[in-house]
Amino acid sequence: MGRDFAGTPHQWPGQVTERSLADGRPVVYFDDESTDGPVHEVPDLRPLTTPPHAGEIRYDVLTGEWVTIAGHRMNRTFLPSAADCPLDPTTDPARPTEVPDNRYDVVAFANRFPSFAPLTVAQPPDLPRPPFGPVDRPAYGHSDVVVFSSDHDAAVADLPAARMRTIVEAWVHRTAAHSADPGVAEVFVFENSGKEIGVTLSHPHGQVYAYPAIPPRSAQLLERARRHRAATGGNLLADVLAAEQAEGTRVVLRGEHFTAYVPRAARWPVEVHLAPHRDVPDLAALEDAERAELGAVYQELLRRVNRFHPGVERVPYISGWHQAPTVEDRELGRLHLQLFSLLRAPGKLKYLAGSESGMGAWINDTTPERIAYRLREVAS
Repeated sequence: MGRDFAGTPHQWPGQVTERSLADGRPVVYFDDESTDGPVHEVPDLRPLTTPPHAGEIRYDVLTGEWVTIAGHRMNRTFLPSAADCPLDPTTDPARPTEVPDNRYDVVAFANRFPSFAPLTVAQPPDLPRPPFGPVDRPAYGHSDVVVFSSDHDAAVADLPAARMRTIVEAWVHRTAAHSADPGVAEVFVFENSGKEIGVTLSHPHGQVYAYPAIPPRSAQLLERARRHRAATGGNLLADVLAAEQAEGTRVVLRGEHFTAYVPRAARWPVEVHLAPHRDVPDLAALEDAERAELGAVYQELLRRVNRFHPGVERVPYISGWHQAPTVEDRELGRLHLQLFSLLRAPGKLKYLAGSESGMGAWINDTTPERIAYRLREVAS
């Protein structure tokens, strides 16, 4: 079923170069091809003096969830003109951007307006003490921006295969780097695409969040996985994949290393999950052949999503890589992608109104089987 993605070159021919921005934030360049000699040596000459800082995380005693308070993000960059895009390469020293070099393939850097950040300033001495629950604490962690192309108008689905391979390596690199931080509980790699999603920068990019505590969705999944293991001895996510492969009704495509399927209880009008056949905890654990196929499979899924609604050129979407926790309960996690769109019909969005937003009680206006049929129908 679907396209066979075997035969893609496995070994990534690119290179990684690590530099620093003017305020000390790391910037990492990922080139499609290796070159001899020094690269990306252009310095960041902006007069940046204040490093990004961590906000707070506060515990909601009613739900048992940590909520991030990041008031410094209120005035972050919002829908700048193409001429003022901070993700473009710096081609004019008089108009510097977040990327000092005048050319790049893929680049990652610490967000200037982070949701989570290392403690680059002294911890506030008197964090609020709540009447119930744990004490508030700094929102320690990491917030990376990963820029997929120097072309302001590019789309991930249309990038060359070599560039998609480099993007995968960037995801792997940042996952490994942040997972090594003992203050990080989980690393989430994601992309928001389309103004309907709320994207504030139109330049093609994604993000990486390294959380100081397990996020609510992961905590719920881990609890279900723990119960499943106690009852069956199996891994919940692996067993779900096997069940979908066996039934086949909602399978969208199947490669040598990955299978994409619409979940049985899909919540969104367009939703598909992608999982490796091998049990791996995170992107950093993927082997070369798996990374190579992943780039091709991911782009094919994006192209099918873009064809899902007739007459719609670009379907807004969110894609996120759910990875195993970095320390505790790591054996219960398993790498998988959730890709979804809130566009239910051309010109019509699914709004999270009373039932979904107020009660978390989801109502889907279509069926998972219809979603899967359509995603197979629009295959390349």
